[in-house]
Amino acid sequence: MHNKTVFDNGLRVVSEQVPHARTVSVGIWVDVGVRDEHDLINGCSHFVEHMLFKGTEKRSANRIAREMDVLGGMTNAFTSKDATCYYGTVLDIQLPQFIDLLADFFFHSAYALEEIERERQVILQEISMIEDSPEEQVHDYFEALLWGHHPLGNPVLGSREVIAHMDRPKLIDHVEKFYVPDRIVVSATGNIEHQAFVDLLGPFFSSQPCREQGVAERKSPQELPPVKRCFTKQLEQAHLALGSYGLPVTSRERYKLMLLNVLLGGNMSSRLFQEVREKRGLAYSVHSYLDSYSDCGYLAIYLGVDPATINESLAVIKGEMEKIAGNTISADELSGAKDYGRAGLFLAAENLESRMIRSARNELYFGRHIPFEEVLRELMKVNSEDITELAQSLFTRGLTAAVLGPVTDNEVDWGIFDSP
Repeated sequence: MHNKTVFDNGLRVVSEQVPHARTVSVGIWVDVGVRDEHDLINGCSHFVEHMLFKGTEKRSANRIAREMDVLGGMTNAFTSKDATCYYGTVLDIQLPQFIDLLADFFFHSAYALEEIERERQVILQEISMIEDSPEEQVHDYFEALLWGHHPLGNPVLGSREVIAHMDRPKLIDHVEKFYVPDRIVVSATGNIEHQAFVDLLGPFFSSQPCREQGVAERKSPQELPPVKRCFTKQLEQAHLALGSYGLPVTSRERYKLMLLNVLLGGNMSSRLFQEVREKRGLAYSVHSYLDSYSDCGYLAIYLGVDPATINESLAVIKGEMEKIAGNTISADELSGAKDYGRAGLFLAAENLESRMIRSARNELYFGRHIPFEEVLRELMKVNSEDITELAQSLFTRGLTAAVLGPVTDNEVDWGIFDSP
């Protein structure tokens, strides 16, 4: 059973009861991320996420870590382009202690100067880790080209220069501006009764003051002309990320897009996996993926290849995209994609953390709970003509591409995607 309560200050609480469970997964979601940052504070959301674990008036950073371990569950946090989340899964009988801990560091973090300096070094090492992982770094380059000067084009971690100058006033200002009740959703799934959960949260969350003044609305990014660029680096492989603008997460065509992604490169039987890896042996890793926000999104392809075969790989990719846009989807292929999507939905439903995340995202994006039955019903409605029409629309916009590896723009035949 799914329930929702809105406190007088605007904070939302959503919960889903799973009676057979012995644990509860809880997440505090803040509707703020990279897209809410300007260039001079890029990485601030992520820096704040780190700092919330670094001590309060009641608890030192070490004590917070020890209490998390004593609870015996799992606690973590993440920052994305449009949200920040603090979450954990604990035994149902330990939920009161966990909420006390979450609320303490969420509302009362000290932002001690020595901890800021220490965490600055940790984040700089995290940036170095990405720079040493070209299969991850290439996506940052791709998004920077795709979104241009819009904040969505900035990395979650921020740049070295900005992080080096991040200070306590900037972090505090960020929290005061965005960590306000009407931008917060508390989501829980597991062996939990909704009203009891609301009563447990009340003393910590219901008394938080409402926003005194509004925050500027998020600006939607513009769709830019396609850009293709090589970022030369001495590596063994050439890493490619290429794609086109997609759909907002709330689009009525999102189920068509989901199936298009599955057919293109979303699993082992997908066209790209079979053609690029299985039939030609051009890549070990190749897949397509989706990234969607409230007002925009994209469909992209990633692969890592031998630099000598990069143009052959691009030609294969173009060919498979043209085939899908040319109404070549068989009934068996579409049925298999639907089965894959349905299986993924139910497999995720077996995981409390996944269900908690799903409930929170539904509230943030749709303002309502979306039953599994509704998802399945809409998924089953999609036909091959729907997917073909969407593919034609998306793939004719032109592709933006980033290549990271031992190649230059002169060595890549970008004209492959311009020829008929």
